[in-house]
Amino acid sequence: DNELNMTKGVTAISEQVYELHMLIFYICCAIALVVFGVMFYAIIRHRKSKGAVAAHFHESTKVEIIWTVIPIIILVAMAIPATKTLVAMEDTSQSDITIQITGSQWKWHYSYFGEDVEFFSLLATSQKQIDGLEMKGAHYLLEVDNPLVLPVNRKVRFLLTSDDVIHSWWVPDFAVKKDTIPGFINEAWTRIDEP
Repeated sequence: DNELNMTKGVTAISEQVYELHMLIFYICCAIALVVFGVMFYAIIRHRKSKGAVAAHFHESTKVEIIWTVIPIIILVAMAIPATKTLVAMEDTSQSDITIQITGSQWKWHYSYFGEDVEFFSLLATSQKQIDGLEMKGAHYLLEVDNPLVLPVNRKVRFLLTSDDVIHSWWVPDFAVKKDTIPGFINEAWTRIDEP
């Protein structure tokens, strides 16, 4: 696991997001390699100390078209799979379970629709860790007293809102990050493929 990269996650959507991230990263690296390669070649090959004289030339319609069309093609090639993934991320239809998530200052309230299950989840990090008196573990500021439990291989729909101020509910392994806003309901979903 590389701490400097995105997590692949445990859902099909999170894996698609990871693959898109890597695709776009490699495209950007290739573009940077070409741009910096040409730039350093020009700097070294055509420097004044080697006796190079600046050329005087005018615009070239052919070159202008090429360096306009190539970036457009690259952007469209990146936009098509990204758009498909974004559309899939927003499709909360045909869910098996619906859970309302209400953000409050320093806690989350979870309520399973159609079930008699609801509970609050509070931060469980010890004050000694926060004050630096104890070692901070791998899950520092992520520990809660009552974690949300979800089934595997079932589509779970989340309805997100807030009691007081704007909060952000984020589970990187699901590729879900939604704001909870007072008086407004946001939707998200997940389907966990592996526990």
